Amino acid sequence: MQYDFLKHFPRRMKSVGLHFMLIQNSIQKTTWKQYGFSTGPEQINIIFAVLLYIMEQSLREESCTMDDIGVYIDTVNVQHFHKNLNYDDCKQLGDFIVNVILSNEGKAMYFDGFDFEENEYQNMHISYVANRIVYVDQEFRRTSYYLTDDGYNLLLSTLEIENNMKLTVHEMIFQMHLEKQSYDKAVDEIKNVFNLLRVQLQKIQEAMGKIRRNALNYSVRDYETILLENLDTIQDTKQKFQNYREMVKGRAKELEEKNINVRQLLPKEEDNLNHLREIESYLNRTIDEHQKILSSHFDLKALYTRELEQLSQMSLIRRFPLRTALYDEVLKNADTLTRLDYFLRPLFNQDADKTYNLNKAFQLQRPSRRRTETDSEEELDFDEESWRQEKERLRQEKLKKYEGSLGCLIRHASGKDGISLQELSGRLEEEERRELIPDVGIFKEVMVELIKNREIDLTALQKERSEYIQENTEDFQLNDMLLKLADAEETRGQKRILRVHVSRIEDGSVVTFSGIPEKDGGMKTIRCSNVQLRVFREE
Repeated sequence: MQYDFLKHFPRRMKSVGLHFMLIQNSIQKTTWKQYGFSTGPEQINIIFAVLLYIMEQSLREESCTMDDIGVYIDTVNVQHFHKNLNYDDCKQLGDFIVNVILSNEGKAMYFDGFDFEENEYQNMHISYVANRIVYVDQEFRRTSYYLTDDGYNLLLSTLEIENNMKLTVHEMIFQMHLEKQSYDKAVDEIKNVFNLLRVQLQKIQEAMGKIRRNALNYSVRDYETILLENLDTIQDTKQKFQNYREMVKGRAKELEEKNINVRQLLPKEEDNLNHLREIESYLNRTIDEHQKILSSHFDLKALYTRELEQLSQMSLIRRFPLRTALYDEVLKNADTLTRLDYFLRPLFNQDADKTYNLNKAFQLQRPSRRRTETDSEEELDFDEESWRQEKERLRQEKLKKYEGSLGCLIRHASGKDGISLQELSGRLEEEERRELIPDVGIFKEVMVELIKNREIDLTALQKERSEYIQENTEDFQLNDMLLKLADAEETRGQKRILRVHVSRIEDGSVVTFSGIPEKDGGMKTIRCSNVQLRVFREE
């Protein structure tokens, strides 16, 4: 090639494409004017501010939902941008930035970079953010966003450092800040180091995924590149970071002892102590990430070798069409049946002969009674469809008991002052009592969920259900059951339930329910704290 500086040109164009696609998606939108960001620099600044927040949440391994992004934009706007926006506007702006600008409304983004070695354009895929499903408070299903490899590269490319030098440069800067005791700047640099290690681990995982799908689509050049990057990353890095950690621990300990034994720390010294603790935390995570890269490096080598060996073995397999190679030949000459074993012998390969293992002979031998009993069990004809139907029937029966218990509480607590559990125990007939407490476990779970939630706003729950798609669960869910009961009562012409309030009565009283059936057929007495229930309906 005449101009050597044009080598690896597509990789440079990938970095250019990351900025080009972002600006192209932003500059064509008129929605910015609704939020007061009318100029290009304003738009780019708020986009990168959101990207940095998503990266920070990704580094902390915390969820980054649209509610979190809305709160972040609202805070930044009040402190810095001073646009006339409320919280709902900030949340809508965050949704516009993430789902329209960064995600291109769900459409794939590509940028063409010319390859001067192949003399053609390369179609390069670009993706800034990805998402996954998380559960907030183990109940509410939300979408959490995180940066992809391209998103990290976009932010790191603003530092103008080559990939193979980024880790070394950031490590040198980190060491310099430690020596100068500029701990606030050292925190930023150790975050960048950890970020680079995380990107390298993500590259290894993506490479392993491509190899598993089809090893032939993963070139030897790509394999060589990632191996060299791994070697550059893991070379002497762990020992250096361990030394840094010991240094940071020593300095943090000196400040802590000074604070306890000598005098109270000055505000600047307190900030330094907090920064040192944060640096130590990131150093621990960096060492863990380094260990993951080291193990993944060997896993990648073993996986690529195994996949190529399997592909080479498949090429040695010789296939025969039974119709032409066997049946037709036998029909032509019946004497070939006497030599049929030569053709069929490979189909009946025997297992390798077992060898006596001396190590097993000296190990403690456990009784094999359980294995013998398992082997002697009777084989039954299993109908999977009938089993599924029976399982679904039992689930519906159990949910019906939950619904009856909760419905009984709602009916009796619908008065002006509600009702206490002690009043309810003396008011119930035998039939309603069985409905309230079908068994101990169900009644206990219903009461625990009510007491844990305390105040339940059904209007907000109904709004949430209309805005988000919820997956059906097999277990009892208090919010879903309340909405179902409210819908059923409204259908029958009763007033709509707005809120349910539950509170403990702290007078030391105990409510007793006797003769409660258990699953094993026995009877049990329940003693529980007194609780006040109130159901607020529409006027």
